[in-house]
Amino acid sequence: MEQQLDYAAVRAAADRTAGAIRPVAVAPAAEGLWYALEHLQHTGSFKARGAHNFLAAHREAGALPAAGVTIASGGNAGLACAWAARAQGVPATVFLPATAPRVKVDRLRGYGADVRLVGDRYAEALEACRRFAADSGALSSHAYDHPLIAAGAGTLLDEIRAALPGLDTVVVAVGGGGLFAGVATAARAHGVRVVAAEPENCRALNAALEAGRPVDVPVDSVASDSLGATRVSADALAAARRDNAVSVLVPDAAITEARRALWEEHRIVVEAGAATALAAVRTAPRPPGERVAVVLCGANTDPADL
Repeated sequence: MEQQLDYAAVRAAADRTAGAIRPVAVAPAAEGLWYALEHLQHTGSFKARGAHNFLAAHREAGALPAAGVTIASGGNAGLACAWAARAQGVPATVFLPATAPRVKVDRLRGYGADVRLVGDRYAEALEACRRFAADSGALSSHAYDHPLIAAGAGTLLDEIRAALPGLDTVVVAVGGGGLFAGVATAARAHGVRVVAAEPENCRALNAALEAGRPVDVPVDSVASDSLGATRVSADALAAARRDNAVSVLVPDAAITEARRALWEEHRIVVEAGAATALAAVRTAPRPPGERVAVVLCGANTDPADL
Protein backbone atom coordinates (compact mmCIF):
# COMPACT_ATOMS: atom_id res chain seq x y z
CA MET A 1 0.00 0.00 0.00
CA GLU A 2 1.46 3.32 -1.13
CA GLN A 3 0.79 6.02 1.45
CA GLN A 4 1.88 9.58 2.04
CA LEU A 5 1.66 11.74 5.14
CA ASP A 6 -0.40 14.87 4.54
CA TYR A 7 -3.41 16.51 6.17
CA ALA A 8 -5.80 14.49 3.99
CA ALA A 9 -4.23 11.32 5.44
CA VAL A 10 -4.81 12.65 8.98
CA ARG A 11 -8.47 13.42 8.18
CA ALA A 12 -8.92 9.93 6.73
CA ALA A 13 -7.38 8.50 9.90
CA ALA A 14 -9.86 10.49 12.01
CA ASP A 15 -12.73 8.88 10.09
CA ARG A 16 -11.26 5.38 10.53
CA THR A 17 -10.57 5.75 14.25
CA ALA A 18 -13.86 7.48 15.19
CA GLY A 19 -15.62 5.42 17.84
CA ALA A 20 -12.61 3.15 18.31
CA ILE A 21 -10.29 5.49 20.17
CA ARG A 22 -11.04 7.77 23.11
CA PRO A 23 -11.23 11.47 22.11
CA VAL A 24 -8.57 13.32 24.07
CA ALA A 25 -9.59 15.27 27.17
CA VAL A 26 -8.00 18.71 27.52
CA ALA A 27 -7.60 20.16 31.02
CA PRO A 28 -6.48 23.64 32.15
CA ALA A 29 -3.14 23.53 33.98
CA ALA A 30 -2.01 27.15 34.45
CA GLU A 31 -2.45 30.55 32.86
CA GLY A 32 -2.21 29.97 29.09
CA LEU A 33 -1.36 26.29 29.55
CA TRP A 34 -3.47 23.15 29.02
CA TYR A 35 -2.74 19.43 29.23
CA ALA A 36 -3.94 17.06 26.51
CA LEU A 37 -4.55 13.92 28.58
CA GLU A 38 -3.68 11.32 25.96
CA HIS A 39 -2.25 9.02 28.64
CA LEU A 40 -5.91 8.08 29.26
CA GLN A 41 -6.05 6.50 25.78
CA HIS A 42 -6.62 2.76 25.24
CA THR A 43 -3.42 0.82 26.15
CA GLY A 44 -2.15 3.87 28.06
CA SER A 45 -0.64 5.85 25.19
CA PHE A 46 -1.29 7.69 21.92
CA LYS A 47 0.03 4.64 20.02
CA ALA A 48 -3.48 3.16 19.89
CA ARG A 49 -4.44 5.79 17.28
CA GLY A 50 -1.77 4.85 14.78
CA ALA A 51 -2.12 1.11 15.35
CA HIS A 52 -5.87 1.19 14.75
CA ASN A 53 -5.50 3.39 11.65
CA PHE A 54 -2.76 1.14 10.24
CA LEU A 55 -4.82 -2.05 10.50
CA ALA A 56 -8.16 -0.47 9.52
CA ALA A 57 -6.61 1.04 6.38
CA HIS A 58 -5.17 -2.31 5.38
CA ARG A 59 -8.54 -3.96 5.94
CA GLU A 60 -10.21 -1.26 3.79
CA ALA A 61 -7.74 -2.01 1.01
CA GLY A 62 -8.23 -5.77 1.31
CA ALA A 63 -4.60 -6.07 2.40
CA LEU A 64 -5.03 -7.38 5.96
CA PRO A 65 -3.84 -11.01 5.81
CA ALA A 66 -5.37 -13.90 7.73
CA ALA A 67 -1.96 -14.31 9.39
CA GLY A 68 -2.59 -10.96 11.05
CA VAL A 69 0.05 -8.48 12.11
CA THR A 70 3.48 -8.76 13.68
CA ILE A 71 5.74 -6.28 15.46
CA ALA A 72 8.91 -6.30 17.54
CA SER A 73 8.14 -4.10 20.55
CA GLY A 74 7.59 -4.66 24.23
CA GLY A 75 6.64 -1.04 24.72
CA ASN A 76 3.66 1.13 23.90
CA ALA A 77 3.71 0.23 20.19
CA GLY A 78 3.50 -3.50 20.90
CA LEU A 79 0.60 -3.02 23.30
CA ALA A 80 -1.24 -0.82 20.81
CA CYS A 81 -0.64 -3.28 17.97
CA ALA A 82 -2.03 -6.19 20.02
CA TRP A 83 -5.06 -4.12 21.09
CA ALA A 84 -5.83 -2.99 17.53
CA ALA A 85 -5.42 -6.53 16.15
CA ARG A 86 -7.90 -7.86 18.70
CA ALA A 87 -10.39 -5.17 17.61
CA GLN A 88 -9.92 -6.20 13.96
CA GLY A 89 -10.27 -9.89 14.83
CA VAL A 90 -6.83 -10.88 13.50
CA PRO A 91 -3.84 -12.46 15.27
CA ALA A 92 -1.00 -10.31 16.62
CA THR A 93 2.43 -11.90 16.99
CA VAL A 94 4.76 -9.79 19.10
CA PHE A 95 8.50 -10.45 19.33
CA LEU A 96 10.49 -9.48 22.43
CA PRO A 97 13.93 -10.24 23.82
CA ALA A 98 13.85 -13.03 26.39
CA THR A 99 15.00 -10.40 28.92
CA ALA A 100 11.70 -8.48 28.61
CA PRO A 101 9.99 -7.78 31.96
CA ARG A 102 7.30 -10.31 32.82
CA VAL A 103 4.76 -7.53 33.37
CA LYS A 104 5.07 -6.48 29.70
CA VAL A 105 4.71 -10.05 28.47
CA ASP A 106 1.61 -10.54 30.64
CA ARG A 107 0.02 -7.31 29.41
CA LEU A 108 0.58 -8.27 25.79
CA ARG A 109 -0.92 -11.69 26.37
CA GLY A 110 -3.84 -9.96 28.09
CA TYR A 111 -4.60 -8.30 24.75
CA GLY A 112 -4.54 -11.71 23.09
CA ALA A 113 -1.09 -11.48 21.50
CA ASP A 114 1.09 -14.47 20.70
CA VAL A 115 4.32 -13.38 22.43
CA ARG A 116 7.59 -14.84 21.10
CA LEU A 117 10.70 -14.37 23.26
CA VAL A 118 13.86 -14.41 21.15
CA GLY A 119 17.49 -13.66 22.06
CA ASP A 120 18.76 -11.18 24.61
CA ARG A 121 18.64 -7.99 22.55
CA TYR A 122 15.95 -6.08 20.68
CA ALA A 123 17.87 -6.51 17.40
CA GLU A 124 17.48 -10.28 17.65
CA ALA A 125 13.75 -10.00 18.31
CA LEU A 126 13.43 -7.63 15.34
CA GLU A 127 15.22 -10.03 13.02
CA ALA A 128 12.99 -12.90 14.16
CA CYS A 129 9.95 -10.69 13.54
CA ARG A 130 11.12 -9.99 9.98
CA ARG A 131 11.66 -13.69 9.30
CA PHE A 132 8.22 -14.50 10.70
CA ALA A 133 6.56 -11.88 8.45
CA ALA A 134 8.37 -13.25 5.39
CA ASP A 135 7.49 -16.88 6.20
CA SER A 136 3.89 -16.43 7.40
CA GLY A 137 2.66 -13.56 5.26
CA ALA A 138 1.78 -11.55 8.38
CA LEU A 139 1.62 -7.79 7.97
CA SER A 140 4.73 -6.17 9.44
CA SER A 141 4.00 -3.12 11.61
CA HIS A 142 6.38 -0.47 12.93
CA ALA A 143 6.47 1.50 16.14
CA TYR A 144 6.50 4.89 14.38
CA ASP A 145 8.00 4.91 10.87
CA HIS A 146 4.94 4.55 8.63
CA PRO A 147 2.61 7.25 7.19
CA LEU A 148 -0.51 5.46 8.47
CA ILE A 149 0.95 5.22 11.99
CA ALA A 150 1.89 8.92 11.96
CA ALA A 151 -1.43 10.01 10.45
CA GLY A 152 -3.29 8.16 13.20
CA ALA A 153 -1.25 9.97 15.84
CA GLY A 154 -1.93 13.26 14.06
CA THR A 155 -5.67 12.97 14.76
CA LEU A 156 -4.85 14.34 18.21
CA LEU A 157 -4.31 17.84 16.86
CA ASP A 158 -7.84 18.53 15.60
CA GLU A 159 -9.29 17.10 18.81
CA ILE A 160 -7.14 19.50 20.85
CA ARG A 161 -8.15 22.42 18.61
CA ALA A 162 -11.83 21.54 19.05
CA ALA A 163 -11.45 21.57 22.84
CA LEU A 164 -9.17 24.61 22.89
CA PRO A 165 -10.20 27.25 20.31
CA GLY A 166 -7.41 29.69 19.48
CA LEU A 167 -4.66 27.13 20.13
CA ASP A 168 -1.28 28.71 19.29
CA THR A 169 1.26 26.01 20.17
CA VAL A 170 1.28 22.31 20.88
CA VAL A 171 4.24 20.62 22.59
CA VAL A 172 5.03 16.95 21.96
CA ALA A 173 7.80 14.61 23.04
CA VAL A 174 9.80 12.98 20.25
CA GLY A 175 11.30 9.49 20.08
CA GLY A 176 11.18 8.08 16.57
CA GLY A 177 8.94 10.93 15.49
CA GLY A 178 5.60 9.31 14.62
CA LEU A 179 3.56 11.49 17.00
CA PHE A 180 5.46 14.63 16.05
CA ALA A 181 5.21 14.01 12.30
CA GLY A 182 1.45 13.45 12.43
CA VAL A 183 0.69 16.33 14.79
CA ALA A 184 2.97 18.76 12.92
CA THR A 185 1.36 17.83 9.60
CA ALA A 186 -2.11 18.59 10.95
CA ALA A 187 -0.93 21.67 12.85
CA ARG A 188 0.57 23.24 9.73
CA ALA A 189 -2.85 23.15 8.05
CA HIS A 190 -4.15 25.43 10.82
CA GLY A 191 -1.19 27.71 11.50
CA VAL A 192 -0.41 26.05 14.84
CA ARG A 193 3.21 25.92 15.99
CA VAL A 194 4.69 22.62 17.19
CA VAL A 195 7.50 22.28 19.72
CA ALA A 196 9.38 18.98 19.42
CA ALA A 197 10.86 18.13 22.82
CA GLU A 198 13.69 15.62 23.27
CA PRO A 199 16.04 14.66 26.09
CA GLU A 200 19.56 16.05 25.61
CA ASN A 201 21.06 12.58 25.29
CA CYS A 202 18.24 11.03 23.26
CA ARG A 203 18.00 13.45 20.35
CA ALA A 204 17.31 11.62 17.09
CA LEU A 205 15.29 14.51 15.56
CA ASN A 206 17.58 17.30 16.71
CA ALA A 207 20.63 15.43 15.38
CA ALA A 208 18.90 14.80 12.04
CA LEU A 209 18.17 18.52 11.68
CA GLU A 210 21.83 19.25 12.44
CA ALA A 211 23.09 16.64 9.94
CA GLY A 212 20.49 17.33 7.27
CA ARG A 213 19.42 13.66 7.22
CA PRO A 214 18.34 10.94 9.67
CA VAL A 215 21.41 9.68 11.56
CA ASP A 216 21.97 7.13 14.33
CA VAL A 217 22.34 8.63 17.80
CA PRO A 218 23.33 7.21 21.19
CA VAL A 219 20.45 6.74 23.62
CA ASP A 220 21.05 7.58 27.28
CA SER A 221 18.18 9.20 29.14
CA VAL A 222 15.71 8.70 31.96
CA ALA A 223 13.10 8.76 29.16
CA SER A 224 14.83 6.29 26.84
CA ASP A 225 12.33 3.50 27.57
CA SER A 226 9.78 5.32 25.39
CA LEU A 227 11.84 7.95 23.52
CA GLY A 228 14.85 5.74 22.85
CA ALA A 229 14.75 5.56 19.05
CA THR A 230 18.27 5.57 17.60
CA ARG A 231 17.07 7.18 14.35
CA VAL A 232 14.16 9.47 13.51
CA SER A 233 11.77 8.85 10.61
CA ALA A 234 12.16 10.73 7.32
CA ASP A 235 8.59 12.05 7.73
CA ALA A 236 9.49 13.54 11.12
CA LEU A 237 12.58 15.25 9.71
CA ALA A 238 10.54 16.68 6.81
CA ALA A 239 7.95 18.02 9.28
CA ALA A 240 10.66 19.53 11.50
CA ARG A 241 12.05 21.50 8.56
CA ARG A 242 8.77 23.34 8.03
CA ASP A 243 8.19 26.82 9.36
CA ASN A 244 5.71 25.84 12.08
CA ALA A 245 8.09 23.53 13.99
CA VAL A 246 10.92 24.03 16.46
CA SER A 247 13.25 21.49 18.12
CA VAL A 248 14.03 21.80 21.84
CA LEU A 249 16.36 19.72 24.06
CA VAL A 250 15.81 19.31 27.80
CA PRO A 251 18.07 17.80 30.50
CA ASP A 252 17.07 14.64 32.35
CA ALA A 253 16.84 16.54 35.63
CA ALA A 254 14.10 18.77 34.16
CA ILE A 255 12.21 15.71 32.90
CA THR A 256 12.28 14.06 36.32
CA GLU A 257 11.20 17.32 37.94
CA ALA A 258 8.31 17.79 35.48
CA ARG A 259 7.10 14.23 36.04
CA ARG A 260 7.15 14.73 39.79
CA ALA A 261 5.38 18.11 39.47
CA LEU A 262 2.54 16.52 37.49
CA TRP A 263 1.99 14.17 40.40
CA GLU A 264 2.44 16.71 43.17
CA GLU A 265 0.31 19.45 41.58
CA HIS A 266 -2.31 17.50 39.59
CA ARG A 267 -2.11 13.87 40.78
CA ILE A 268 -1.26 12.82 37.20
CA VAL A 269 1.14 9.91 36.73
CA VAL A 270 2.90 9.72 33.35
CA GLU A 271 6.00 8.07 31.96
CA ALA A 272 9.20 10.11 31.65
CA GLY A 273 8.67 10.39 27.89
CA ALA A 274 5.40 12.26 28.42
CA ALA A 275 7.00 14.49 31.07
CA THR A 276 9.63 15.51 28.49
CA ALA A 277 7.04 17.67 26.73
CA LEU A 278 6.14 19.47 29.95
CA ALA A 279 9.83 19.89 30.83
CA ALA A 280 10.30 21.85 27.59
CA VAL A 281 7.55 24.28 28.64
CA ARG A 282 8.83 24.62 32.19
CA THR A 283 12.38 25.46 31.04
CA ALA A 284 11.43 28.09 28.41
CA PRO A 285 9.45 31.35 28.74
CA ARG A 286 6.03 31.47 27.06
CA PRO A 287 4.93 34.58 25.14
CA PRO A 288 2.16 36.45 27.03
CA GLY A 289 -1.33 35.56 25.82
CA GLU A 290 -0.22 32.42 23.99
CA ARG A 291 -2.44 29.34 24.31
CA VAL A 292 -0.23 26.27 24.70
CA ALA A 293 -1.23 22.61 24.90
CA VAL A 294 1.19 19.98 26.22
CA VAL A 295 0.51 16.43 25.06
CA LEU A 296 0.85 13.95 27.94
CA CYS A 297 1.34 11.04 25.57
CA GLY A 298 1.64 7.96 27.79
CA ALA A 299 1.42 6.52 31.29
CA ASN A 300 2.85 3.02 31.05
CA THR A 301 5.15 3.48 34.00
CA ASP A 302 5.78 2.35 37.54
CA PRO A 303 4.58 5.13 39.90
CA ALA A 304 6.79 3.77 42.69
CA ASP A 305 9.74 5.94 41.64
CA LEU A 306 7.88 9.25 41.85
